Amino acid sequence: MTAFSATTLMEGKAAAPAFVLAEPLSFWGGVDSATGEIIDQWHPQSGQSITGVILVMEAGRGSSSGSSVLAEAIRLTTAPAGIILLKRDAIVVTGAMVAEALYGIGCPVALARPEDWAQISIATHLAIEAGEREAQIRIIQP
Repeated sequence: MTAFSATTLMEGKAAAPAFVLAEPLSFWGGVDSATGEIIDQWHPQSGQSITGVILVMEAGRGSSSGSSVLAEAIRLTTAPAGIILLKRDAIVVTGAMVAEALYGIGCPVALARPEDWAQISIATHLAIEAGEREAQIRIIQP
């Protein structure tokens, strides 16, 4: 098992298959909150589901309204189990925070270190343990 230190952006724990995005994704217009499907027709992974996975993405893309889509997906249980970012993204974090505050449902968000990204972004299964400030990202065996 390989583990990496990371920064907590939203507290929580999750373990699931990894889903690595080839390009940034906007939740607003890019994800159907009712199904968890990527609906951005120009995204290379259009038609695939982000439900229940550890979503690995360099950064989000776009509209501040994306936080409401993520929060709604979390409420509907169609969201990722957790999210790992390479670059801070206030929209993603706000969506996770709103879902926790309104619905009591968490979605941990961790900020990975650039030197660890190559290994994290090829993992098939990941775990996030995000405490108050520090997080740990683990590559796990399926």
